[in-house]
Amino acid sequence: MASEKRILIVYDDPDVLALLRTGLGAPDREIETVSGALAGFRRVAAAPYDLILASVAWIEGMHKIRPNAKVAAITAASTPDSVILALRHGAIAYFAQPLRMAMVSDMVERALIGDPAQDDIELLSDRADWLEIRIRSKLDAAERIVQFLRGMCLNLAAPMRENLSIAVREILLNAIEHGAGNDPEKRVMLSLVRTDRAILFFVRDPGKGFSFEKLEHAAVSDPNGSAIERAELRERLGLRPGGFGLLMTRQLVDEMIYNQAGNEVLLVKYLSE
Repeated sequence: MASEKRILIVYDDPDVLALLRTGLGAPDREIETVSGALAGFRRVAAAPYDLILASVAWIEGMHKIRPNAKVAAITAASTPDSVILALRHGAIAYFAQPLRMAMVSDMVERALIGDPAQDDIELLSDRADWLEIRIRSKLDAAERIVQFLRGMCLNLAAPMRENLSIAVREILLNAIEHGAGNDPEKRVMLSLVRTDRAILFFVRDPGKGFSFEKLEHAAVSDPNGSAIERAELRERLGLRPGGFGLLMTRQLVDEMIYNQAGNEVLLVKYLSE
């Protein structure tokens, strides 16, 4: 029988501690909760954990004690600065309150059964108006970075924030799957640039690019084509289910611009006055 996975949750809010303990509980997990940074540091120093969830402000201290620990950040008041702080200190995920337990549970499951490394997500530029990241070509890394991007965009209206998250997720998954061939030794570049009038996402993958005319497996090349035939083709090609990503992304942003080679894309969403 596999040994229990040990999870430590360090946070000041007793309601959040109770929510996480209940929501993440499972027969194969041992969950400890503690309030306060000092008590949390003592627990981390005393023994290793498979996963630690802690306030953004305590992430750096946790990693100084256990440099290789998997630590996910939680914050009550998300700001671009708190997102950058979490990225800078190696958090594998980022969650702002009110917590979406389905997303937290999914991340915890992935972290416990997988191997999310701190260098899966490398911070290259840490300005609030210009965030630049290099992402290892792993679908799990793309899923995790979307949580950080949501935190960078919390001042946007909820529908716009969710649309942008979906659009960027689809572009990243395409870049990893098609551009990098799901090769974890390769990296995808992502930039988020914020101006007074627009928010822009730039993604570059290491592949040779593509032509829309040659994407028989994607809905964007033939939006009126048979979904069944497209699904069968993607299965034969060993691709994940879907094929509607680019078509959907075009509808979620104001502009989607590819370079001539097809390995760089710019997403633009204009902001209301």
